Amino acid sequence: MPSEYTPASFDPLSTDQIANTVCETFERQPLVSMTTEIPRFEGSGLYALYYRGVDVALYLPLAGLQIPVYVGQATSNSATGARVRERFPLHSRLKQHRISIIEGGLPIDEFRFRALLLPDVHANLGENGLRVGYQPVWNSILTGFGSKEQGATTRQSRKSKWDTVHDGRRRTHGGVVHDVEALVSAVKAHIERRVDGYDALPWLHPRTETFLDLDAH
Repeated sequence: MPSEYTPASFDPLSTDQIANTVCETFERQPLVSMTTEIPRFEGSGLYALYYRGVDVALYLPLAGLQIPVYVGQATSNSATGARVRERFPLHSRLKQHRISIIEGGLPIDEFRFRALLLPDVHANLGENGLRVGYQPVWNSILTGFGSKEQGATTRQSRKSKWDTVHDGRRRTHGGVVHDVEALVSAVKAHIERRVDGYDALPWLHPRTETFLDLDAH
């Protein structure tokens, strides 16, 4: 019998607890096929992209895990705090990402997305939780996947790391400045580390996944 005892401390409204709750709820949402056009829906919130295939060896270690390749949010506020008039911000981002995956030469039928409509503040917490917890490879190593092309200056900027490895998006660049083999090696090492630390997250992974195939509707 220990000589001293202090009960555990729990604050259900702490930032960390809310973030964990958002992440756990998010991962209970169905994985949705990206093979066909995504039906349009209103609202903003949190989303993530997952690899669920067998043909892309680089991402194969992620195929059976909740580790996303990319995490993002689409909110109703711009970076300046102004309200965005876009009625479909979350849908628009997913639509753009679907096109990028296809143009990057990746098999779109082997990718899935998960999404959750959320108030902006909770989307921020959820995105941060997923980014820190999983460090998705397209957020942390192959950066540039989510960038938008916005005119001559952007078009002449350096080729992103994502576009260097997955070349093909219809945009111009100022030239290749990254070593493909070095990037691929970095991706493999990063994914191996994330898989090794998979069970250390503060929220529970769902035991089973629900898949939604839009082709069947």
